[in-house]
Amino acid sequence: MMLAQIISFNCILKNSIGEIISTTYNKEVINSIEAEDVLLSGLARKLQNLKNGEKRSISLAANEAYGFYDPKKIILLPRSKFPREMEFVSGKYVSLTLKDGSLRTFKVIQNYGDMITLDGNHPLAGQDLVFEIETLDVRSATDKEINDSTNNVSKQYLN
Repeated sequence: MMLAQIISFNCILKNSIGEIISTTYNKEVINSIEAEDVLLSGLARKLQNLKNGEKRSISLAANEAYGFYDPKKIILLPRSKFPREMEFVSGKYVSLTLKDGSLRTFKVIQNYGDMITLDGNHPLAGQDLVFEIETLDVRSATDKEINDSTNNVSKQYLN
């Protein structure tokens, strides 16, 4: 069994041809591979057993990162299902509460006036990614930190 770690690190996220997608500083993020159905589980696995000052280049295939692009996640909905004041601008993102109460983010593909086309795929779906990690601080997580965690690796790269 791997122990959960609290890590602070700099990250440069690149696509498979080396173009920089983002750079981030991540402070006191919990990293554990115990949770099921964790987004970016491949990254969580490859961040295990980091040491202070360590640098790692972590390559993830699309299926280990945000999954493959799924055309079934494109939906067409009537504009009348949404509040009048809600704006749907092509290329922008909107957050919607689903029937089960969960909050999901969708990209607006097209606004036809009375119909809206939304894409529920993650913006990085279908892409192989490279995470250039520079570890700044690492320590073992306490049981309380593990139980109370909302700041974990699987949630860092959602938006």
